[in-house]
Amino acid sequence: MFKRGWAGGILAALVGVALAGRAEANHFRFETDTPGFVNSTVFAYSDGYAQGTAKDPSGGKRYTRRCFVMTRTALQFYKCARFDPHAPALPDEELKKRVREVCRFQPWKPELPSQQRVVIPGYANLRQLSKAHALLLQENIGKGWPTYTRVGNYRMFFKADDHDYQLKMHEALNVVLDQGDFFVAYLTDYPHFRINHAVLVYQRGHDPKNSDIEHYVTYDPNHPDGPRELKWSNKYQVFNFQKDQEFPGGFTKVYQVYGKWLQ
Repeated sequence: MFKRGWAGGILAALVGVALAGRAEANHFRFETDTPGFVNSTVFAYSDGYAQGTAKDPSGGKRYTRRCFVMTRTALQFYKCARFDPHAPALPDEELKKRVREVCRFQPWKPELPSQQRVVIPGYANLRQLSKAHALLLQENIGKGWPTYTRVGNYRMFFKADDHDYQLKMHEALNVVLDQGDFFVAYLTDYPHFRINHAVLVYQRGHDPKNSDIEHYVTYDPNHPDGPRELKWSNKYQVFNFQKDQEFPGGFTKVYQVYGKWLQ
C-alpha cells in the first residue's frame, strides 16, 4: 500500500503528464498557419488614436473589417484543410470551391482526421497559399458586414460592467488552451471603442510560477508579421492588450466567440 505522500506525488505527476499532452495537441504555428495579408483599419491612426479615414496610397481598394473573418479562417484551415505541396496546384475556379468548402466548416468543432479534410494541393500551408492567392482568399473566405450582426457581440452591452463574466472568460480561456484548442477573443473597451477587434489566442506565454501576470500569444489579423500579446492581471482581474499603432494599449474586455453555435 502506498503512503499518502507517494500517492499524491504519483497523482500529481499523472495530472502533469495529462496537461502536457493536451497542450501539445495544438501544433499551430504563426508563420505557417495564418494568412499572410493584413486586415486594414478603416481609420488612419497615430499612437493608438484615430486621425481620419485611411486611404490606400496607390488608390486601390483596401481590405477592411475582416478581423472576425480572418481569425475564423485561420481556425477553419487548421482544423479542416490538408495541404499537399507535392501535388499540382488547382485552377482558380476549383481552388475557390475548396476554399469555400473549408470556410463552411463550423469553427467550434474538433479537428477533422486527415482523410476527411479538404485537400489544397500545390502549397505547403495557409501562409504560402495566401501569399500566392491573396485576392482569391479575400473574396472567398467571407464578408465582413455579417459579423456586426452576430448574436454573441451584444454581450458587450449587457455584460459591460459584469466583473464576474470577465473572470469566467479568463477561466474559459485557460480551459480551452489546456485542451489544445483555440480561443477567439472579441476585444472591446465599450463604451469608449478605443478597441473593437478580434484575435485568435492559440497558446500561453512562458510565465514564472505564481506570476501575477498571465501572458497569452495571439494571431492579430492587423499584424501578419508576428504574434501579439494578451495579458491577464490576477491582482486587478482584468485583461490588457498590447499597444500598437491602432490601439493605445491597456484595458480591454474579452468575450469568447466561435466557441459554440451563436456565440
